[in-house]
Parts: sequence; C-alpha cells; structure tokens
Amino acid sequence: MSISLDDYILKLGFFPCLAKTTCYHLGVMLNKKKIKEQLEQERDILIEQMQDMGKLNPENGEWEATPQEIDGPESDHNDMADRFEDFEAKSSMIKSLESRLQNILQALSEINKVSFGKCEVCKKDIEMARMKVNPAARTCKKHLENN
Repeated sequence: MSISLDDYILKLGFFPCLAKTTCYHLGVMLNKKKIKEQLEQERDILIEQMQDMGKLNPENGEWEATPQEIDGPESDHNDMADRFEDFEAKSSMIKSLESRLQNILQALSEINKVSFGKCEVCKKDIEMARMKVNPAARTCKKHLENN
C-alpha cells in the first residue's frame, strides 16, 4: 500500500509553525520550499537514471538491472562476458542510486517535521553548508561516519 506524501504528513500531524516555507536554522533562514524543490529534482533525476539501467519490480518494490539486449545472432563467450560485466556494473550502480533515492524520499516525507535538519545522532542542527550541499543529510559533519 502506498501513501502520498501529503497524506503521510497529515497522518503524522502537522505543526503549524512548520507550515511556513521558511524557518530559522542556526539563526539563518532555511528555505524549505527551495529544499523541497531540490529534493524533488534530484529524485526525478535518480529515477530517470535508474530507468535507463533497469526496472522497478512491482512485487518487491526494488529496482533490478536489466541485461543488455542481443542485437545479432548467437553471442560468443566474449560477448556473453561483456554482457555479464555490463549487467553487474548496472546492478552495482542501481544499488547506490536506490540508496540515495531512499534518502531523498525520506527527507521529502520528513521535511515538515521538527526533526528535519537535525542530526539523528546528537539532535543538534545540521550545518547550513552541509544542508545546502545535501538537503537529505541526516547527520551533522561530526557524525557523518555514523550514517
């Protein structure tokens, strides 16, 4: 069962002070609307890249690499090895992209929570420079290794 982002936010409860498109983060204005746009843009790019390498399995919700199509007659061992190598590279890349996509989706679902922009480890504000570079960041620079 999938739930829309808006329904998810409503289900969790909405904090009126967070409904604003801007809030103050470490004394600096954090533009949530801009962050949301950045996250949505990156989400769309990731999905497009993943569609070029594979497909989403509707049964388990995971992305799977698709093998390169054969254009001619029966392949020799070298062609088969090249196809296998290409498939393995796609599989590895999809795993990396899928992990990043999950972080983006989590950030989008939590953007209106009090905890957004706070380190999951120490609960302090994540550095503004880090949030600008990676709006899906879940830890501060000090706890980056833990994520």
